[in-house]
Amino acid sequence: MSARRPRGKRLAFETLAIHAGQEPDRTTGAVIVPIYATSTYAQEAVGKHKGYEYSRTGNPTRAALETCLASLEGATWALAFASGMAASDAVAHLLSSGDHVVLADDVYGGTYRLFARVFDRAGISLTPVDMTEPRNVRRAITPQTKLVWIETPSNPLLKIVDVKRVARIAHEAKALAIVDNTFATPYLQRPLELGADLVLHSTTKYIGGHSDVVGGAVAGNDPKLRERLAFIQNAAGGVPGAFDAWLVLRGAKTLAVRMERHARNATAIAKWLKADKRVARVYYPGLRTHPQAELAAMQMRAPGGMVSFEVKAGEPAAQRAVSRTKLFALAESLGGVESLVELPLAMTHASVRGTPLAPPPGLIRLSVGIEDVEDLIADLHQALA
Repeated sequence: MSARRPRGKRLAFETLAIHAGQEPDRTTGAVIVPIYATSTYAQEAVGKHKGYEYSRTGNPTRAALETCLASLEGATWALAFASGMAASDAVAHLLSSGDHVVLADDVYGGTYRLFARVFDRAGISLTPVDMTEPRNVRRAITPQTKLVWIETPSNPLLKIVDVKRVARIAHEAKALAIVDNTFATPYLQRPLELGADLVLHSTTKYIGGHSDVVGGAVAGNDPKLRERLAFIQNAAGGVPGAFDAWLVLRGAKTLAVRMERHARNATAIAKWLKADKRVARVYYPGLRTHPQAELAAMQMRAPGGMVSFEVKAGEPAAQRAVSRTKLFALAESLGGVESLVELPLAMTHASVRGTPLAPPPGLIRLSVGIEDVEDLIADLHQALA
């Protein structure tokens, strides 16, 4: 880094987001990392180069992003991928036939699909459990368990998992503990500091933050895990292009200020929904009525920008409501500056329909943006009318 650290003090998150891995360009002095739109690099002689050979293996723009993400997660390394699922796939490739995975029972549908319908053919078995009770994880572990997959807050029911306790249980079984930190982001939660071995992101979401790029990342501290994952990344090729890496790096600069606004808006909306007579149940870890509210307050800086709820009139009313919003766009994905609304079972979680992991059919999920919160509440009010 170009910035000098105050003696004995680590630079703040907001400072690292802007400076880590992003020194002014040595050639031109440009303060923004250039987009290195090249597939290959000239070598002075066979095997003699400036650190880069081919852009699937490494690219300077991607390297800057990886340095920044590692710094934000408090990790010694990070690897950037073409999508969150490409990152998940690389982690799954750490496993061998006969291995077993314990998975949180409320996760992104694509994560479940990856293990239940892709890696099952490789002889890898799966047990989903409610991880809000750590003893469920202990009961599910077998001698073949090699990976415990945590997602907190979970998608879409916003369950909070005690990372420290579940990671300890995984380590007692000599299994890896990974945390999908997409909903919380490193600004609100630092899983590696809580004992996780790996942390995963869909950088498409809050880190990118502007709904204009697809990306993923894995970060950690174990150099052997980095070596294995980097080999898989290069061999399988799920890497982001230089422009995608640049867009995620740009988004990361404002992550802290955006997350503060996302959380503030989401808290206000969750409280409003809680008081509305048309709403049957609200899922938000910032509410005192949330079953893991105390844990969320201990583990997270703020409760985040995602809110889920059910209406009393059931699924038909939920279908009508999501089709009537004007500011909340009916769309999949989350974490952008604009507000989004969806029905998980019919959209992002369609792959778990008919399984024990299926969310309630009338569940509405909100990705609360950074617009004026009174405008957002007015939009929900008219949509529920």
